[in-house]
Amino acid sequence: MRILVTGASGFLGGHLVDGALRRGHRVRALVRPGSDAVRLRSLPGVEVATGDLADEGSLGRAAQGCEAVLHSAARVVDHGSRAQFETANVTGTQRLLAAARSAGARRFVFVSSPSALMRVREGDRLGIDENTPYPQRWFNLYCETKAIAEQYVRAADGPDFTTCAVRPRGIWGPRDHAGFLPRMVDAMRAGRLPDLSGGKRVLVSLCHVDNAVDACMRAALAPAGRVGGKAYFVADREETDLWPFLAGVGALFDCPPPAPRIPLVLGRGLAAAVETGWHLRRRAAGSGSGGGTDAAPPLSRYMMALLTRSATYDTRAARHDLGYAAPRTRADGLRALRDWVTEVGGVAAWTAGPAAWSGATAPAGPAPDHTEQGNTQS
Repeated sequence: MRILVTGASGFLGGHLVDGALRRGHRVRALVRPGSDAVRLRSLPGVEVATGDLADEGSLGRAAQGCEAVLHSAARVVDHGSRAQFETANVTGTQRLLAAARSAGARRFVFVSSPSALMRVREGDRLGIDENTPYPQRWFNLYCETKAIAEQYVRAADGPDFTTCAVRPRGIWGPRDHAGFLPRMVDAMRAGRLPDLSGGKRVLVSLCHVDNAVDACMRAALAPAGRVGGKAYFVADREETDLWPFLAGVGALFDCPPPAPRIPLVLGRGLAAAVETGWHLRRRAAGSGSGGGTDAAPPLSRYMMALLTRSATYDTRAARHDLGYAAPRTRADGLRALRDWVTEVGGVAAWTAGPAAWSGATAPAGPAPDHTEQGNTQS
């Protein structure tokens, strides 16, 4: 079938394009004006459509003739104004839902996030499942707007228009240059990543990008009566002890481990001070609250929470309803990541972004599981 992929020039969106092509589908890739679409235009079976979530006309044109939509485009940073987050994550999703339905699409898969359930004050949470309710008060605007958009998507489910959401957590893998893992490795390489765990064991669920793609593709093909209106946690099959994992990834690239160890209370206070100072400097420079440049603060309360709160997710619903089995293991994913980073020119090139890469592409993902073509599935 023809699948519309939003955010196609980004990390996950680009891999969704690849995953759809590997499974024999045609792809219409939606990219914003000015985005680098050179790689997408080079792929047989891909039609590049220029548009924006704020432009209803462009969304209507992009959705024409598409049977399914994989919506990965979003504002995923942890800073910005309410207007920026609502425009990108909520209003943009509503416009895309309307465009897809009007164009006759029959399936809409929303890439959500476990952060949609993240509260301001909470401790470690292990084995979270889909029965967990949305908070009354979210951690930040990203969490809030992803949750609101997810609820709109789920409520839009109907007899001829099946909608669902997948919630991959901590997506990692080749071609990511701005996510948590390249940021942590870059900081280790520079010797400026302290161990913020305070000696606490931080257990988390992460999701390799190939596993997130597998889940999304399964959600696009699973029987409507099974997935309609639902949301699914998806993650790697292995739980991760976060700080030893980060040290191990750093060691793959000859980076020193995180040090020194910072007590938790001190680390949280430091994150609050850094984030507050960053906002004050931006306001003084006339950037407003979240306007202007999208450069992130070096440390934030949100990042500190992600790095120090244990959070693992139960994927039994995805396994049952989607046939999801996390095809990419952590060990295989790390080997492929190391090989890809070497191919593009090392850690400095990896974290610098696509312009610095030496023409390398991502390693091939796992072989397609053709059970997804029948009754099976971030």
